[in-house]
Amino acid sequence: MTDATPQPVFLKDYTPFGFLVDRVELTFRLAPTETRVRARIAFRPNPAATDRRFFLHGEELTLISAAIDGRPVTPEITAAGLSCEVPDAPFLWDCEVEIAPKENTALEGLYMSNGMYCTQCEAEGFRKITFYPDRPDVMAPFRVRIESDLPVLLSNGNPVARGTGFAEWDDPWPKPSYLFALVAGELVATSEHYTTSEGREVDLNIWVRPADQGKADYALDSLIRSMRWDEEVYGRAYDLDVFNIVAVDDFNMGAMENKGLNIFNSRYVLASPETATDRDYENIERIIAHEYFHNWTGDRITCRDWFQLSLKEGLTVFRDSQFSADMRSAAVKRIEDVMTLRARQFREDNGPLAHPVRPESYTEINNFYTATVYEKGAELIGMLRRLVGPEGYRKALDLYFSRHDGQACTIEDWLQVFEDATGRDLTGFKRWYSQAGTPRVKVTEDFKDGTYTLHLEQETPPTPGQDEKAPQVIPLALGLLSPNGDEVLPTTVIELTEARQEAVFEGLGAKPVPSLLRGFSAPVILERDSSSEERAFLLAHDTDPFNKWEAGRSLAREILIEMVTEGAAPAPAWLEALASVARDEALDPAFRALALRLPGEDELAEALAGRGTVPDPLAIHAARETARTAIARHLEQLWPGIYRQMTCPGPYSPGAADAGRRALRLVALGYMARLDGGAQARAHFAAADNMTDEIGALSVLVETGGAEEALDRFARRWGDDRLVMDKWFGLQASLAAPERAVAVTRALTEHPDFTWKNPNRFRAVIGGLTANAAGFHDPSGAGYDLLADWLIRLDGVNPQTAARMSTAFETWARYDAGRRAKSKAAMERIAAREGLSPDMGEMIGRLLAAGQSAD
Repeated sequence: MTDATPQPVFLKDYTPFGFLVDRVELTFRLAPTETRVRARIAFRPNPAATDRRFFLHGEELTLISAAIDGRPVTPEITAAGLSCEVPDAPFLWDCEVEIAPKENTALEGLYMSNGMYCTQCEAEGFRKITFYPDRPDVMAPFRVRIESDLPVLLSNGNPVARGTGFAEWDDPWPKPSYLFALVAGELVATSEHYTTSEGREVDLNIWVRPADQGKADYALDSLIRSMRWDEEVYGRAYDLDVFNIVAVDDFNMGAMENKGLNIFNSRYVLASPETATDRDYENIERIIAHEYFHNWTGDRITCRDWFQLSLKEGLTVFRDSQFSADMRSAAVKRIEDVMTLRARQFREDNGPLAHPVRPESYTEINNFYTATVYEKGAELIGMLRRLVGPEGYRKALDLYFSRHDGQACTIEDWLQVFEDATGRDLTGFKRWYSQAGTPRVKVTEDFKDGTYTLHLEQETPPTPGQDEKAPQVIPLALGLLSPNGDEVLPTTVIELTEARQEAVFEGLGAKPVPSLLRGFSAPVILERDSSSEERAFLLAHDTDPFNKWEAGRSLAREILIEMVTEGAAPAPAWLEALASVARDEALDPAFRALALRLPGEDELAEALAGRGTVPDPLAIHAARETARTAIARHLEQLWPGIYRQMTCPGPYSPGAADAGRRALRLVALGYMARLDGGAQARAHFAAADNMTDEIGALSVLVETGGAEEALDRFARRWGDDRLVMDKWFGLQASLAAPERAVAVTRALTEHPDFTWKNPNRFRAVIGGLTANAAGFHDPSGAGYDLLADWLIRLDGVNPQTAARMSTAFETWARYDAGRRAKSKAAMERIAAREGLSPDMGEMIGRLLAAGQSAD
């Protein structure tokens, strides 16, 4: 085989595969370095195809034999796969290959994790298992035989046979190869039975290593609640006799929705009060739901090609957000979703990696598993639901499931069911899928003779490869408040469709205060001049929970920007507004906790850059520290009372109510530590009986100093628990003082437990540094150099994880000339590495090319 330079794939070039697959039979004879895979595949010509060349993807495979209808053949083999002359009629392809799972450090295809065999085939990992048309529009039922002495042998579908040294599985539902899964190892199950709304009896199993037994109860409970919710809200029942989830230590992503056999990063399965935080429990609940919901939105209906990735991912993220909102606080969930969107996707939209929800081309599809596809894609579903209403949305989804079950679909198919179900023309809305960038909506106003007019303008800035942008369809939810705080106009949705529009409201007795973009009704940036007094008014009186939080957040952002740019002191009115939130016991504790936290350093840097100011990471860090100390002092009399009141009664519960109380209590603890030198935090740490409190107090001590003894005690206690130690590694890198961050991180990479080939541990340490904005952007460039060193090293072992970590360079162009030069030099050093993976090559190339204008 010879290497070839990866070529871009274009949406416009899509053509169907020349052959249909009627069935796939696979036999695995497992061995660490000599696994044999035999594939018997029934092909027939595809009448919808115009190109009948027979090409099967295959990478890093040793071909043992190949035959067509029992006759040996000698195919032509390249680094990308094989081609062969085949009959113009149905035929049986039979081939055997050899692979080495133990040597597969990329964690794609079939690999080993601490003695366990497992697979990851999305997006293009199946081609590392056997020769096959590894594309999502080729769907077929699979039957799998696994031969091994290991006690647990799992694959997709239902178990159909088992004996000494083997197990057979049959999946009757046609699926693409990216949904194939296999697991074999020493495992134990936490099990339950579930009866679906259609009367099907289903065996549920969460498989873990024997040492982790007892940590899967919450995952199982989350699965049952997910199944019930999907039946009640979407009318979707499960369709096999067994549903298996397996926890895997070495996994590039969070989890994978393989049909009937979900494979999970162990951090999103394993939980006990002693080892998992409230956030861990929330993530387990959300990700279990997400992967289960894929059974219909991803498995039963999949995407025609990878350009349509958001068809399954955006829709399923929206569904898991609905589920989490129903399980917990809808208001808090919405705020957290928007915080994630702004932190990850808005930054992506405003940088060199900007791309549409449905891109026009890609070189490595692994690089497009992005916040734009997932989070922005979910926002598009939310806008559709808002535009057509809940009833129209449910009617459209019912039509989608009935019309496209068993198909590989496109964004056009998705939008067509909405048009057919509701009668609405969505031609303009489709632009959300093809235009990159975050629209800016500028708002001005006037009031005269009882008539209030909003003047609305929208514009989407240029992004790489897209300069001219047409107006988007934007559902703008708003309300109006009277000067005394009463709501004079309840939430109303205005549809923006033009570059300029007006909204007129008549019969008002006084000029109202507008509450705009309620519930964050569209993924846009709202630009409107407003005073600090108005923001404080909305924080006190707005009836929309999101906008109540947003008022406080934007007020804090403005105060902090003034502190950075003008050396201003924290405004007393702002501090008192925070005090009013802290005192308001009618508010959800989780909401109060969010409202009392300051905007992050990267958020402030983005805001400054958006105003044409070059951000100084160290000045931003110093301003936040000053503000936090000012808040601690201004509310000094409140913190002890909040700390005591938020003590949770009874044993630990991961439910929303207790989690909210713990969140607010830890906020109070953090502010108290700025006044008492960490005395209460040390006592909290010593008395903690759950991981939320223990790691929360430890984090406070790391931030305020004097954490050495607590860090040593924590490591001695939890040194054998890999997931808990990920937290220990991560908090030190992410919370270290800026001047020490690189040195602390470098020391962590030299720790004997820094198993850098494990994605979780690598992300904890190196990702911890990049999350420490002032430390990573140290003017010496040491942070950039350390990241480059490790990306070069990891790229040769696990290109997918390395390429995703390279996005830490995404904002390089917004900083001063010195930092730009040093980050550019670090990226150029990566680009010059001999044998750079296509994954990394594409990412670094895009980062460098799009940032040239900043020089």
